[in-house]
Amino acid sequence: MFCCGITTSGGILWSRTYRATPGGAALKAELERCLEKARFSPAVYEHQPIQAVYFGTVVFGVVDNKPRLRIFGNQEISELLKENDFIGPQPIIGAGSKFTALHYPENISVVISGLGYLVLKIDDAGNLQDLQIMAEDPPLSGFGSVAAVDFHGAKFIPAFRDGDPVSSNITLPVFYEP
Repeated sequence: MFCCGITTSGGILWSRTYRATPGGAALKAELERCLEKARFSPAVYEHQPIQAVYFGTVVFGVVDNKPRLRIFGNQEISELLKENDFIGPQPIIGAGSKFTALHYPENISVVISGLGYLVLKIDDAGNLQDLQIMAEDPPLSGFGSVAAVDFHGAKFIPAFRDGDPVSSNITLPVFYEP
């Protein structure tokens, strides 16, 4: 899985990879190399280019003795397993969104990376309807709480299914590193 900050012109401000499967170091390194020079179509909110955070997943496997690489615009496990045409909601920066960035917790005494898992309900216009902390890894680290604070009041480019905006209930792993 990966996430990256996208500029209004489609450039990448920053990127992170996480939750790699055992034995996936080469794929992770290649993804990181490609993200360094990647260009995206800019996110558009209310007919204007806007900064956004893009969450995606890269899946590699061997199907019928042939290598198969898939890139998905979401991190929802049930959608990934079915290989659905589903693009997850993307938090935006600006345009009335209170989301400004991911902020590493200040109260952690040991420098570690971790995840806060949020359950988000977002309507088809990109409005956050509900936010719950599901878990954090490592446990009792504070990553769940800081993720909830970061996303409180966020606005989103809504999820899309088969090209149409839809409401969504997703579990979002939010990765933090020092």
